[in-house]
Amino acid sequence: MPHEPQPQSPDELDAEAVRTWSSLALAALGRAREDIDAINVYPVADADTGTNLYLTAESADRALDDAFAQVTEGTAAASLAHAVRAWAHGALVGARGNSGTILAQLLRGVADVLGEPGATGTGAAGTREAGTGPGGPGERSSGALLAQALTRAAEEAYAAVSHPVEGTMLTVAGAAARAGEAAGAAAGTAA
Repeated sequence: MPHEPQPQSPDELDAEAVRTWSSLALAALGRAREDIDAINVYPVADADTGTNLYLTAESADRALDDAFAQVTEGTAAASLAHAVRAWAHGALVGARGNSGTILAQLLRGVADVLGEPGATGTGAAGTREAGTGPGGPGERSSGALLAQALTRAAEEAYAAVSHPVEGTMLTVAGAAARAGEAAGAAAGTAA
């Protein structure tokens, strides 16, 4: 079910940001799935990687929508932790093929970090509580949490593959993690 992305501050990392990202990623995969299928050659030229990624992302997005649907008047709003855990679980139960399984592991890595109690990351004011979660002591901005989540995602994905091969989606995950870490370090230096 398509979700209309909501405008928000670029510094906000909350359940709505996850929902928006999921919806945009699903739409992008929908547009690119045939192109990805066409270039699929590893580990087998079976021309289904784009389709498998799309179906896995669709399952994750549906689980995320279900998590939001459970929020009714008088109940607490969906939290970042609840949203990322639902998202990762949806990918896991709907994973298709090798690429879907890797995507599920990537989202699991994100949930390992952002699904921690205290990982709020809602801009400069919303920081990880001192000494909680895997980030260690000190405050953590949304950008730092996201960089940490990308790093954990890449680690989980590489660990899930018995013989990782460069030039695949694992390489992209690793590059995203390094870029997140570099951006976080540059932002820390500027502050």
